[in-house]
Amino acid sequence: MPGRREHRAVLTQRNVMQLGRRHLLCCGAAVAAGLFTRLGRAAILNPCESGALPAELHDFVQQSLAGLDPQQLWDSHCHLLGTGDAGSGCRIHPSLTQWWHPVESLRRRFILNGACVAPDVPSVDRAYVERLHALAADFPAGARWLLFAFDAAFDAAGRERPEWTTFYVPNDYAREVAAADPARFVWVASIHPYRADALARLDAAIAAGAVALKWLPSSMNIDLRDARLKPFYDRLARARMPLIVHCGEERAVPGAGRDELGNPLLLRAPLAQGVTCIAAHCASLGSALDLDQRRPGRADAFALFARLMDERHPKLLGDVSALFQVNRDAAVWRTVLTRVDWHPRLLHGSDYPLPGVGPLFRPAALAHAGLLAEAEVAPLERLREHNPLLFDLALQRRARWQGQSLSPEVFATRHHFEGLTSSPSSAKAQA
Repeated sequence: MPGRREHRAVLTQRNVMQLGRRHLLCCGAAVAAGLFTRLGRAAILNPCESGALPAELHDFVQQSLAGLDPQQLWDSHCHLLGTGDAGSGCRIHPSLTQWWHPVESLRRRFILNGACVAPDVPSVDRAYVERLHALAADFPAGARWLLFAFDAAFDAAGRERPEWTTFYVPNDYAREVAAADPARFVWVASIHPYRADALARLDAAIAAGAVALKWLPSSMNIDLRDARLKPFYDRLARARMPLIVHCGEERAVPGAGRDELGNPLLLRAPLAQGVTCIAAHCASLGSALDLDQRRPGRADAFALFARLMDERHPKLLGDVSALFQVNRDAAVWRTVLTRVDWHPRLLHGSDYPLPGVGPLFRPAALAHAGLLAEAEVAPLERLREHNPLLFDLALQRRARWQGQSLSPEVFATRHHFEGLTSSPSSAKAQA
């Protein structure tokens, strides 16, 4: 079984050094290009500590888990990645491996380092999954992760556009990885709706046990308002399959570069057809056009998400993955913590492997903003060196503003993904 303890230290100190001074010097270029924003001074590399958690962290972890039912703890936002080197069918854009694209190359190195996949590892596919298994093993029995497939980008004519596709993870691969350890993983399909066979693929994914569908519109080139999506929405609504949509600005997966398609107000189209929509990251980064104005100007994407939440669409949810990264505004943190009326519609998620990407999280910055106790900073940073997934969960549980933290129901996400019909035929029967 992959993921035993001896596989945890995929990235050794020697591997860290192999990243090289030249790549670290590229950090300034990466920041300038917008790969990571508002980083400040932060640790650069994931040290990928191996072995069991230090004894001094045991109580800290148990306190962070207190009050949660592990059987209901499903991480609603976890990425699979690979290069296809072990037959996964995954692929990445060539620019991510070309030295003459330094920003893209650095993006790949940071993300793989976040997952503790060494530059010289025999198989990226295998090492990524082994590390994920090892991290999950530190959680109590019952906790599970939604593993995302990720479809290619397509143009409006339904032609696949490899040059727009940053990375690709097939549905079959996500299903196979989840099926190999069903006690820990379930899978999320990704199907571009402009594909000629999109509906057939959706029926197949439902029949194969996918618990949700994932889109990143700005990267994949999906306009949620496109009239051609109506049959797709109808099928999702009949099957009661949630649609997870990245909303707000996207930096890690540039793809087609259609930032306007990440506007959270566009979720009104699938919501109007009865689709359960999960706004990834609560649209907490960047700005978008306020389409409700006669002369639309730009507004914070998070403010537009808040407007949707306050319209009380019964099928609108938001996941809190990436919410406590250093590139989010403190006002976002405070709002999400104190809007207790939102908590039944917020879902825990990690956006793995990003919790392991060094520059993105700074507990000290959260403490400075008054969201963490100073005494919590050191154990959180130490926990992150060993298990970024446990770190992310502990951070989400401990962050608080004016005495208010995320309610335990934010971490009881399982029920949101158990409403699926068993097959496409039964879905049609409900229509």
